[in-house]
Amino acid sequence: MDVKIKTALISVSNKDGIVEFAQELTRMNVKIISTGGTAKILKKAGIDVADVESVTDFPEMMDGRVKTLHPKIHGGILAVRDKTQHTEAMKQHGIEPIDLVCVNLYPFEQTVAKEDCTFQDAIENIDIGGPAMVRSAAKNHRFVTVVTDPSQYEKVIEQIKTNAGSISEQLRREFARTAFALTASYDTAIAAYFNAQAGEQYPTMFSIAAKKVSSLRYGENPHQTAGFYKLPASRENSICNAELLQGGKQISFNNLQDTNAAFELLKEFDEPTAVLVKHLNPCGCAIDNDITEAYRKAYEGDVISAFGSIIALNRNVTEDLAKVIMESYSRFGKSRGAGGFFAEVIIAPGFDKDALDLIRTLKAWGARVRLMQTGHIDKTKIDTRQYDIRSIVGGLLLQQRDLVGWEPDKLTYTTKKKPTEQQLEDLRIAWLTAKHTKSNTITLVKDRKLIGVGAGQMNRVESGLIAYKHAGDEAKGAVVASDAFFPFPDNVEIAARAGVTAIAQPGGSKKDNDVIAAADQLGLSMVFTGKRHFKH
Repeated sequence: MDVKIKTALISVSNKDGIVEFAQELTRMNVKIISTGGTAKILKKAGIDVADVESVTDFPEMMDGRVKTLHPKIHGGILAVRDKTQHTEAMKQHGIEPIDLVCVNLYPFEQTVAKEDCTFQDAIENIDIGGPAMVRSAAKNHRFVTVVTDPSQYEKVIEQIKTNAGSISEQLRREFARTAFALTASYDTAIAAYFNAQAGEQYPTMFSIAAKKVSSLRYGENPHQTAGFYKLPASRENSICNAELLQGGKQISFNNLQDTNAAFELLKEFDEPTAVLVKHLNPCGCAIDNDITEAYRKAYEGDVISAFGSIIALNRNVTEDLAKVIMESYSRFGKSRGAGGFFAEVIIAPGFDKDALDLIRTLKAWGARVRLMQTGHIDKTKIDTRQYDIRSIVGGLLLQQRDLVGWEPDKLTYTTKKKPTEQQLEDLRIAWLTAKHTKSNTITLVKDRKLIGVGAGQMNRVESGLIAYKHAGDEAKGAVVASDAFFPFPDNVEIAARAGVTAIAQPGGSKKDNDVIAAADQLGLSMVFTGKRHFKH
């Protein structure tokens, strides 16, 4: 059933495009009712507006807290037009039907995001009348069109023009869905603010309000559907807030997970750093005084796994760096018959124009690689209140994010032999890389370069064997980090046989004394970090 639009109530906080929208409605002989600041703007533009007071016969009061909460407003919105009891009540009480409600809400999230926001500021930006009208109109969408976002204005006007002044039931229902999602999101933000103010970390009821960014081609596998959503309140440098400069092939579910893994490891370091990730685990990580050299080292750590990986850099991509990236992949890719350059995503603070132009010259993969620009990585924006959320069938698990990094002041030097400054620097890189690798984890680093990774094995010995096998002779003189304690001395003995000279591990095993004794006997230095970094 189509519904002709004769009367519209307009009361908006975000006034973008509202004058033009109201002008179009007026041209189509729609009566406009409005409130407060919205009414003033519309009148100033020469639009004939009926104030809410003229409809309710009741003044706005209490600093605007009470203006639309009135039977003549909500009766006009909620009345079921084909129900005799409702239409008779409207006649008896002088209630005119309202066919379109255009309302958006006080900017609560933007207000509480300000550093100088007081509790009272937050309270005054909790909208009451707006959500009430939105919910009323959405509930009665059989007869009422609810418009909650400026992006909907054009669609409304176009349909009224082409549909003899009416809005279709399909569009009304679509807008109602959007409206209920809006009020749910709004209340979620308010509840989150109140919980934060009370220091309530894990409230009795927990809601998530995320906004859709895009549909994805598929999920982890082609038979699974997927969508990409972001948390609107997040201000942290992240892939959700990054700008996609060059789309290439549509970014996938797995691309997003891997890029997030690469970028979160990258954020651990301030020095010029390059990280390569494949299937959520680092296959390259290196630090150097020059970002191009850092990339070379990271790539050389595992050239086989690097092909088709995610590349994350914490410095801008210059033309020279882009050339090195392309040459490294092209050389190895051609030798394997893979057709040259292939990286799924390159994410960096920025890309020089010459670098973009160079990448786009690639015939095979230049049009496919996705380039994501994050802007300057500002660690002061890291949101310590955001949850790490995991899904299980029928529920969610919430925990604090693991934001503990390398803590040199909290290290315990357990062995007779102490690590050198260079070894400590390599241990730092190994420890932070292990933090971002699937448990059980063993990581090897030498000269600020990741040279071996054992990830996700059911026992730590097996993880070590994989890492040492990959590093080969380069393991001699390297350092090792383990994401959790060594339960037995065998991990130390295997490390020593591979030529490792220093170890970082959390400690805390019942066999710590045996492990330390083995390290002393084998001439290794070992530090305890006091914290583990399981990543499941």
